[in-house]
Amino acid sequence: MLSLILGSAALGAGFYYTRRFVRERLRFVTAVQRPAAPVVAGVVATALAVPVVALLPIVGAGTAVATGVGVAVGVATGRRDHPEP
Repeated sequence: MLSLILGSAALGAGFYYTRRFVRERLRFVTAVQRPAAPVVAGVVATALAVPVVALLPIVGAGTAVATGVGVAVGVATGRRDHPEP
């Protein structure tokens, strides 16, 4: 049960912080507008999370994948949002 909660928290945090970062800092960067940007960001986030979750006994590979999915969806959503100036 704790693993499921931590995986959900990783997904939510990855989505929230990535979406906010893309909206505020990367809105004029053309590389974020490419169709492959969310996939690349998700794969990189998963690759960075795998060694971390390998050291923790409570969480598993699902948490790393959830982090990658959250980051990918955050990039895809953040690049479509246009905050008011």
